[in-house]
Amino acid sequence: MTEFGGIPPRIDADPESVERGLVTLVLTLVELLRQLMERQALRRVDKGDLSEAEIERIGTTLMLLEERMDELRDHFDLTPEDLNIDLGPLGTLLPRNER
Repeated sequence: MTEFGGIPPRIDADPESVERGLVTLVLTLVELLRQLMERQALRRVDKGDLSEAEIERIGTTLMLLEERMDELRDHFDLTPEDLNIDLGPLGTLLPRNER
């Protein structure tokens, strides 16, 4: 990598690690949204807000979404733990032992 004005580069980003990092970040965000949707659906089911047909449809949708996430993780050779980004002192992005 070249220096800019005598300042050494801070990031040695090779294309493969950048791509893997981006895929990990995107799949982490999708997984976070999937878990939030699942919790919201369970809360609404517990509250009795949904009909049987709506419960069935939401259950099927969440199951298919989880299957697609598994496929994408397999495709990019990622584990569920890879998607749980460590935010340092803030902890991990996803709850531990969720899946």
